[in-house]
Amino acid sequence: MDAQEVTTSPWDGLDVCVAGLGVSGRAAARALAARGARVTLVEARDDDEWRRHAAGLAGHGVTVRLGDGETLPEGTALVVTSPGWRPDAPLLAAAAAAGVEIIGEVELAWRLRPAHGAAPWLAITGTDGKTTVVRMLACMLTAAGHRALAVGNVGTPIVEAVAGDGGGGPGDAPEPYDVLAVELSSYQLHWSSSLAPAAAAVLNIAPDHLDWHGSMDAYVAAKAKIFAPGAVAVYNADDATSAALAEKAEGVPRRAGFTLRTPRPGELGVVEDLLVDRAFTADPAHEAAELAALDDVRPFAPHNVANALAAAGLARAFGVPPEAVREGLRAFVPDPHRIQHVADVAGVSYVNDSKATQPHAAAASLAAYEPVVWIAGGLLKGLDVDDLVRSCAGRLRGVVLMGRDRHRIAAALARHAPDVPVVDVADTDTGAMDRVVTEAAGLARPGDTVLLAPVGASFDMFANYPARGDAFIAAVERLAGDAR
Repeated sequence: MDAQEVTTSPWDGLDVCVAGLGVSGRAAARALAARGARVTLVEARDDDEWRRHAAGLAGHGVTVRLGDGETLPEGTALVVTSPGWRPDAPLLAAAAAAGVEIIGEVELAWRLRPAHGAAPWLAITGTDGKTTVVRMLACMLTAAGHRALAVGNVGTPIVEAVAGDGGGGPGDAPEPYDVLAVELSSYQLHWSSSLAPAAAAVLNIAPDHLDWHGSMDAYVAAKAKIFAPGAVAVYNADDATSAALAEKAEGVPRRAGFTLRTPRPGELGVVEDLLVDRAFTADPAHEAAELAALDDVRPFAPHNVANALAAAGLARAFGVPPEAVREGLRAFVPDPHRIQHVADVAGVSYVNDSKATQPHAAAASLAAYEPVVWIAGGLLKGLDVDDLVRSCAGRLRGVVLMGRDRHRIAAALARHAPDVPVVDVADTDTGAMDRVVTEAAGLARPGDTVLLAPVGASFDMFANYPARGDAFIAAVERLAGDAR
């Protein structure tokens, strides 16, 4: 973008309030200021870290107001909110009451795309698996020779990726991207209105973030927005809600399902030990394309095979050849704390899935192993665990409970798995995880898996789920050292 284009930008002189001084808020503020908007960024917190960020933005012409995240700046014509801000936050409520449009940073990124030659988006949402799928997809696109990037809730702020700002101003990026693999949360979709990805996938739907959205219907409605008119709709044929959303989507030129079953025409699925495509071949009724082997999916677990098929569906919708799907899966490096094998100690496998912070994710993790000594607990965020415990009861060797809401899991176990041994660890100090792992080792037998799939958030005992996973890894390593 040259100087004349910046001067005549539709953002020039627009009074914009950016809510939140996090990574996405800072990127949005820089991009808007570079296009001539008058930007005021508001942040409720006020400490040395936020003052440093504020000072950095001042050099871009952004006004930062710390210590007050509730008052709408006078004259605001548009609010760009960060995902963490609930719709009932005072500032957003004031904007809505005043008739001021509210958008998220993803919607802003879509509106900032170049008028010509903008990279198409391949978008992913779902309750679980989004980050894994978006990274798998980026690997497949790269293997096919595209300059691709995974964005959204991962890596580079999406505003920077689409605007070419590099954090400094339009035109700083050395080369535009061919295609973007975009992870979208329900929060981001809630605040979006004009997104039109080339292809989009809904991986699965289960209750989550209901405190933010207010109801399950509102949560599902936010997810449904990803199937915009013109997008190829990739859906989970094994998930009733995902399939229903694709069926109801209006204006989509094509629908393609993915399944862990043998695929029918129009689906991607599994045949013996192969991932195959019967959706994007020249004759889906009579022709299948071999995409990869099950051994190419790492780490191997049924839900991760579904992740690979979803990524493959989006890649194939974009024209990626089968061999690049296989190469991409082989190049993919799993993120930590997602069904991560830590060690084998005395014939017992120890697996870290600290990212399994709600029942749907924990159920997928538990389904991958048998017999299991399950480590669970944390903050359940009001979610019910009865169905989870009922479904996994038959594969449990024992359970070790920790965290604030462990009593709720214990009650579900008493109802649905009364014969399974349960150890309650009430400790919350820094050595608690060592005691948890020691108790789990005492319940396990050779051939078993000790699985950390907490089903709850981590904030009662740890800074975040990676910190919880790191504590588990360290405790297992100490156990292994003692066993040598």
